[in-house]
Amino acid sequence: MKRIIIAPMDTEKASSLEEKDKYVFLVSRKANKIEIKNAVEEMFDVTAENVNTANYYGKPISRFTKGGFSRGRKAHYKKAYVTLKEGESINIYSNEE
Repeated sequence: MKRIIIAPMDTEKASSLEEKDKYVFLVSRKANKIEIKNAVEEMFDVTAENVNTANYYGKPISRFTKGGFSRGRKAHYKKAYVTLKEGESINIYSNEE
């Protein structure tokens, strides 16, 4: 089985969405909404009502080093916004598995 949920996003916007029972995860770029919903329900034992996804393309980066001018690109990634059933929550920061 491929790894669908990579990590929870820990940003200011993600923290503010948790109050509305929405959680943000970094997910595999090949995963679809149904796979993400099933993975969240299985991993955290909750009921997911809605899943929205957003693809982000890596920004170009460049730097000048002793060896010359170096150019590259940051990695592409995909985020999933998961809305849970009202009254349910996920404790992302606990150490229990």
